[in-house]
Amino acid sequence: MKQLWIIAAILLFGSSTMLASCNNDENEVKTGKHKPLKCKRPDYLKPGDKVALISPSYFTPMENVEKTADVLRGWGLEPVIGPNVGKTFMGKYAGTVEERLSDIRWALQDPDIKAIICNRGGYGSMHLINLLKYNEIAKNPKWIVGFSDITTYHGLWQNAGVMSIHGTMSSFLAKGGNDESSTLLRDMLMGKVPQYELPTHPSNIQGKAQGVLVGGNLCTLAPNAGSLADPTTHKDFILFIEEVEEPLRNIDRQFNILLLSGALSRCKGVILGEFTECGTDLTYPNAEAMLYEYLKNYNIPVICGFPGGHDDINLPLIMGASTTIDVRSNGATIQFNIDGEQQNVNTADITTLVTTSVSQRLQWAGKQV
Repeated sequence: MKQLWIIAAILLFGSSTMLASCNNDENEVKTGKHKPLKCKRPDYLKPGDKVALISPSYFTPMENVEKTADVLRGWGLEPVIGPNVGKTFMGKYAGTVEERLSDIRWALQDPDIKAIICNRGGYGSMHLINLLKYNEIAKNPKWIVGFSDITTYHGLWQNAGVMSIHGTMSSFLAKGGNDESSTLLRDMLMGKVPQYELPTHPSNIQGKAQGVLVGGNLCTLAPNAGSLADPTTHKDFILFIEEVEEPLRNIDRQFNILLLSGALSRCKGVILGEFTECGTDLTYPNAEAMLYEYLKNYNIPVICGFPGGHDDINLPLIMGASTTIDVRSNGATIQFNIDGEQQNVNTADITTLVTTSVSQRLQWAGKQV
């Protein structure tokens, strides 16, 4: 009788393990612990290529989507709007989980669609982490563009071995697409690779490092720690983070999630983007000064003040690309080590005028009604 119980227990354990394996299928295979990332560059776009506009997180008004479509037509591209764009669910989401997932799969599986631009961030990407499989992304490598809550999709793309673009979305492109953030995104999609020069910053840490660029919005990235959308489980990466309207104590909390997960011990260097409208609840002069107190202990270079994130200037970054950062006493550089026409961009020369109010930016980030 005892032997029968033992056999039954083995069979039960084996079947549950098999079920878990089936549910995660190829995603489990690709999450090799602490291996360096190696990501493929999707094809650059050419005139006439189709670009999908999808809303995989929060709802975006169709007016913004249509205006963005006009901008893409002005770039010589053919926009195609996702079948479920325009839908809402529970007041905020751009449709149900199934509808949002369906639009991503539609864009990935259509061979005529060459890139995907997300309409808005907000919240909701976390719902899709265990549903969108790495092999779906890897066998159809296409640029996905976005920031904020789209950070989760960047993590999935990088873990699947595909590059992506942290850059502006429909909420901003709808303003006309003539600002530097938009035109540099256009150029990047079409094969011009920016090499950024940045001025000095008091919280910079000097040094030079090379690694695969990962990251995005801190409060989206940190809760994904250990999940299938966490690229920091790999090693030898450059970490980019930015944030909007968070008290310093929460920035500290989210950053400590990364510290406790061991991410910083596997990191070769850090780029800090914009910390827009972030609080002064602690007596640090700013978020960069607070994070400096942690980062100075890791003997890695740190760039502060990269104009990327939830402000009017949101310069594009190639996530998943081999990236070299060089921080000196007189400034810093960010170089993407991929093929393409090189384009030098001095961030101090970017003169984009304020085009959106603070309340608009916070609303698009899902942090204001």
